[in-house]
Amino acid sequence: MKSTRKKVTVAKGVKLPYGKESKLRKKPGSSNTGRYKNVASSKFAGKAGGSSAYSFPIPDLAHARNALARAHFAPSPASIRKKVYSLYPQLKKRHEMRAKGKKSKVSKGK
Repeated sequence: MKSTRKKVTVAKGVKLPYGKESKLRKKPGSSNTGRYKNVASSKFAGKAGGSSAYSFPIPDLAHARNALARAHFAPSPASIRKKVYSLYPQLKKRHEMRAKGKKSKVSKGK
């Protein structure tokens, strides 16, 4: 017999039982879980940082910068940064240049 429990979409192609989404939001750094339903599950950095697997969305450069700015809310901010830098190496280059005190010219690609 099939379960009639309602499922909720939390990421592109990912459905969770109703109520589990709100439990995931209570984890540290996971307040936006389930709010990015059209983003592929591989484009989230939350699981790497100890938050919900569907938090810290990084589908584009603007969201990646936002994830870096808010990484301190995750249990493991360094892991969030590592995931973002692996998908967007130009941000790591920019970070390294700024650490040296130099300005860099990074394109604002979409």
